Amino acid sequence: MALKRIILRDFVIVSELELDLESGFSVLTGETGAGKSILIDALQLVTGARADTGVIREGAARTDVSAEFDTAPGVQAILDEAGFEGGDSLLLRRTVDTQGKSRAWVNGSPATAQQLRAIGEQLLDIHGQHAWQSLTRPEAVRGLLDAYAKINTATLTQLWTAWRQTQTALTQASAAQDSLQRERERMAWQIGEVDKLAPQPHEWDELNTSHSRLSNGQALLDAAEGAVNLLEDEDSNALRPLHAALQLLQAQVHLEAEFKDPVEALTSSIAQVEDAVHTLRSYARRTELDPDRLAELDQRMSLWVSLARRYKRPPEELVEVLAAWKTELAALDAAADLEGLQAAERKAQAAYLTEAKAISKQRAKAAPLLAQSITQAMQGLGMQGGQFQVALEPLAQPQQSGLEDVQFLAAGHAGSTPRPVGKVASGGELSRMALAIAVTTSQLGTAQTLIFDEVDSGVGGAVAETVGRLMQQLGSDRQVLAVTHLPQVAACADHHLVVSKTLQGKATLSTVAAVHGEQRVGEIARMLGGEKLSSTTLAHAKEMLQAGL
Repeated sequence: MALKRIILRDFVIVSELELDLESGFSVLTGETGAGKSILIDALQLVTGARADTGVIREGAARTDVSAEFDTAPGVQAILDEAGFEGGDSLLLRRTVDTQGKSRAWVNGSPATAQQLRAIGEQLLDIHGQHAWQSLTRPEAVRGLLDAYAKINTATLTQLWTAWRQTQTALTQASAAQDSLQRERERMAWQIGEVDKLAPQPHEWDELNTSHSRLSNGQALLDAAEGAVNLLEDEDSNALRPLHAALQLLQAQVHLEAEFKDPVEALTSSIAQVEDAVHTLRSYARRTELDPDRLAELDQRMSLWVSLARRYKRPPEELVEVLAAWKTELAALDAAADLEGLQAAERKAQAAYLTEAKAISKQRAKAAPLLAQSITQAMQGLGMQGGQFQVALEPLAQPQQSGLEDVQFLAAGHAGSTPRPVGKVASGGELSRMALAIAVTTSQLGTAQTLIFDEVDSGVGGAVAETVGRLMQQLGSDRQVLAVTHLPQVAACADHHLVVSKTLQGKATLSTVAAVHGEQRVGEIARMLGGEKLSSTTLAHAKEMLQAGL
């Protein structure tokens, strides 16, 4: 089994509910308006459906829904990828407050609604009471066929997108050839102008440093020589008193230990001053005033500044600007390369058509098999002689979905011509076809819990019993939960849950409880004959339950 427990707090008209679910086929029954579909709505919320404040019980601050499942193989990969803790059980929880704020958890860790949906798709397969409406939507019809044929269209979608992008690029380039050529010429001229300068990375900073040094060369030389004179060459230089002070202290350091630190400090100071003198003398010897080099730097910097002003950029950005222009010119060259764009478009088209034709073959192979399976299911649903067809019509132009339109055609009885499902007149026939499709396609999925929400609407009698038998058969290897108003379906269930509503004060509350034995007989009898139970309806109910087991 998959769904083990569901817990509701302040959900619609449920105050508190904790319900354990069993494996096999379970039905939910109850009076009209009792809230038979509340559990289905709660399961949809906890598996990522859109949060709506309307599900909060009147007077409550928030609703809280939890569902515990067995961990399915397909779910474990999702849990691992998202970093959720795994295990034998999987606990999903969702809350919605009156401000519309929704929060979700997976095994106690915060999650997003999208993550809940991804997990829910692996756990539940829900067929609603208006399932027939999807049979008129092309994307839903195509999706059913692709699911039956186990076709993955993700690659086709990617190839279609790539083809469309190459088509757009080619169309735009063809329409803009004149403007592209003008832009290319302008860009090429700009690049040529800056290329004459041939700016190098970090060159502007180096030019500034060299120019500053040369333009202030005399002042720098005077400073170096003046400092040397003050430190060493003059009679009153700085080194003379330092040496004298050192000699005085060294002569007495053997008598006074506290002189040791000053002696070391003076020794270090003298060494540092002598190093400074050596460095300044070396600087003065190798430094020469170079007016010719200064002129060259002036000219070079003038070119930098001139180009920077022309293109309204700081000089230090010229190297980056030139690189960006060359990249842009390469893009313009590519955009102007119609032959290259045409070749790319043809290549993308060929890749799409190869994938699309392969999918077309798969669809053509699967269509009659799906039609046969649904036709067979229709025979037991009061549509003896009816036919179901899956028609594939070539499209005038390729589409993202492929090369053909998929349409469901049906004939409700022998001798009638199959027509589009949406044009079948009888609502009962539509419901039964939807049920036949649901039963057929539900056997394909990996979800271990199948939910049928009043899909048996519009059927009765022997057909209703067949519906019950079909669901009972599905419950032999899947967990099946069905909301029904048909006693024939309910009698075939392995487990029976009754939804009832009571008035507590001024509030109407709904509860769900499992029924067995005489209680179940009474519920089947109520479904057969209304609130007043007679010995006849009770006897009929017992007979139906015995036949259903």
